[in-house]
Amino acid sequence: MISRQFLPIILLTISNIFMTFAWYGHLKYKNSALWIVILISWGIAFLEYCFQVPANRIGHEFFTAAQLKTIQEVITLIVFSFFSILYLKEEFRWNYLAGFACIILAVFFIFKKW
Repeated sequence: MISRQFLPIILLTISNIFMTFAWYGHLKYKNSALWIVILISWGIAFLEYCFQVPANRIGHEFFTAAQLKTIQEVITLIVFSFFSILYLKEEFRWNYLAGFACIILAVFFIFKKW
């Protein structure tokens, strides 16, 4: 059984996968009409919200809103990195890693008990 504290992280990961496809999945289909892409993206985003809203509702029992947002941003970076490499076939560059490392440093400051 999954600890209730980890459930928000799992739900945020699932929601982020949907949102990444809603925002960037259409880049492989540049010949599709924009209005069609928008409607499909809205549908995918609806599914994203079905996971994101419960994730934040449950997660707020354990984390502050700022911590939840930080967790979501780290998940976004991880999901987007895999998405851009595997789905969009883009190169992952060293400066991306350096930038992500700076964001991870922000995680330290957000979660550190001062």
